[in-house]
Amino acid sequence: QDQLVESGGGSVQSGGSLRLSCTISAYSTRTLAWFKNREGVAAIVADGSTTYAPSVKGRFTISRNSAKSMLYLQMNSLKSEDTAMYYCAARRCSWWARPDAVEYDYWGQGTQVTVSS
Repeated sequence: QDQLVESGGGSVQSGGSLRLSCTISAYSTRTLAWFKNREGVAAIVADGSTTYAPSVKGRFTISRNSAKSMLYLQMNSLKSEDTAMYYCAARRCSWWARPDAVEYDYWGQGTQVTVSS
């Protein structure tokens, strides 16, 4: 049973926008994050705080709706270097905003974002 399911990826021209969504059905999740290619973290939302990779800061916004068990990533001013598979990830027990993929317990299947120049 999938516990994190992403949607919203697609192809867009440079300068465009996309909104990624992640439906969360895992029993317990604390810190949530979006990763590029399961390697580099793009954005993290922990207990009332958000953290962004320098490459996306000011262009991407991460948000969660706990009541709806959803995680979002609003991606604006997209660049070709943003092209990647984006994964939703969750930590089961910790509120620490860790950037390392190995710290995350649950992963989605990924959604592809392609930005053409």
